[in-house]
Amino acid sequence: MRTKTLKKNKINVITLGCSKNTYDSEVLMGQLKASGKDVVHEQEGNIVVINTCGFIDNAKAESVNTILEYADKKERGIVDKVFVTGCLSERYRPDLEKEIPNVDQYFGTTELPLLLKALGADYKHELLGERLTTTPKNYAYLKIAEGCDRPCSFCAIPLMRGKHVSQSIEKLVKEAEGLAKNGVKELILIAQDLTYYGLDLYKKRNLAELLENLVKVEGIEWIRLHYAFPTGFPMDVLDLMKREPKICNYIDIPLQHISDKILKSMKRGTTKEKTTQLLKDFRQAVPGMTIRTTLIVGYPGETQEDFEIMRDWVQEMKFERLGCFTYSHEENTGAFVLEDDVPEEVKKARAQEIMDLQSQISWDLNQEKIGQTFKCIIDRKEGEHFVGRTEFDSPDVDNEVLIDAAKFYVKTGDFVNVKIIDATEYDLYGEPV
Repeated sequence: MRTKTLKKNKINVITLGCSKNTYDSEVLMGQLKASGKDVVHEQEGNIVVINTCGFIDNAKAESVNTILEYADKKERGIVDKVFVTGCLSERYRPDLEKEIPNVDQYFGTTELPLLLKALGADYKHELLGERLTTTPKNYAYLKIAEGCDRPCSFCAIPLMRGKHVSQSIEKLVKEAEGLAKNGVKELILIAQDLTYYGLDLYKKRNLAELLENLVKVEGIEWIRLHYAFPTGFPMDVLDLMKREPKICNYIDIPLQHISDKILKSMKRGTTKEKTTQLLKDFRQAVPGMTIRTTLIVGYPGETQEDFEIMRDWVQEMKFERLGCFTYSHEENTGAFVLEDDVPEEVKKARAQEIMDLQSQISWDLNQEKIGQTFKCIIDRKEGEHFVGRTEFDSPDVDNEVLIDAAKFYVKTGDFVNVKIIDATEYDLYGEPV
C-alpha cells in the first residue's frame, strides 16, 4: 500500500524582455498544456522555466538576477528544478553554465523541442499557432517573422535570433482565427523587422498582402504594427491603413538616431533627409496617424553637436510616442570595436533631456484631445479606474485612458466610445458616451 502520494509537478514559466519573448513563452505553455502538464505563468510552481532577455545591459542584469534567485530557491528546496531558455541563454550559455551551475539545463532560442523533452513533454507539430496567451483576453501578439538580416552595428539580436524567417500568410491567418475564437479583438503584429516580411518566402515585401488577409478574420477589430524599419518600407501598407478601418493608424518605427555621422556608423542605411521625408510621406498618406519611435543616446563618437541635431529634430518632428535608451556596449556587435567614449552620466543626462522634451510634446498633443471622443478598448480594472486605450496606443508602452470606476461601469475586453475630459502628459481621463 502506498503511503506517500506523488507530488504533481507544476511548471511556472517566467517571461523577461520583449513581446517576442512573451509570444515564445505562450507557445511553450500551449505545448506543455497539450502534453497534459500543469503550467502557469509567473505564479507558484515547483519546476521553473525562465525565458531570458539578452538585449542590453539592464535586461541582461535582470535575467541573471532572476536565474540566481531561482537557483538559490532550488538550493533551499523551495523549487525542484530550474531551466533557462531565451536570448541570454542563446548568447552566453557556456558562461552561464560555468557561473550558475545549479540550473538543471540551459537552452537556446531554437531549442523548444529539447526544452519540452526535458520537461517530459512532446513537441506537437499539429499545434502550430496554438498557444496559451498571457495577455489580457482582448489582445494578443502575432509574431510574423523571426530573426533579422539588418547589419545595425549596435544590435545583438541577429546573434541571438538568427536570420530573418517569415511565417506563411496561411499559417498566420489560421493563428489569427484561433485567437479570434478565444475572444481576441486586437492583433499586435511583431517581428524584429516588419518591413522585411515576405522577402524570403514570396521574394517581395509582402506585409500589405498579409494585412489584406488578416482584416478578413472575423472577430478581429484592430490590427497594430510594431517594429518597422525605416529603409525599404513598403508604402502600399499606408494605402491599406488609410482605407481599412481595422488597421490602426499607428506605427512603431525605431529610428535610433538622426545625425548622419551616427546613422552611418550605426549602419542604418539611411540619412536624416531620407528619414524626415519618409515621416512626411507617412503623415501625408495617413493624416492623423500616430508614430512611435525609439532613440539611442551616447553611441560611440556621439558629440554634443550630434546630440543637439537629434534633440532639435525631436522638437521639430513632434512624435506622438517616443522612448529613449542609453547606448549599451555589446560584445560581438559591429560597434564593439569602437570606444564606448560617452560617459555614463552624459548618456543619462542626454536621455533625460530627450524625455523631458517629449513629455512636453506629449502634454501639448494630449491637451488637444480634451473634448474629443475616441473608440477605446478596455484592458483591465486597476484601483479606482477602468483602463483602456485608443487605436493610437499600444499596451504597456503608450498612453492609457482612465475611466472613474465609481461613476461608470464598462466591461473589460469591450470597445467603448469615450469622451476625453482631462489629460496629463501620458494619461487621458474620459467618460463613456
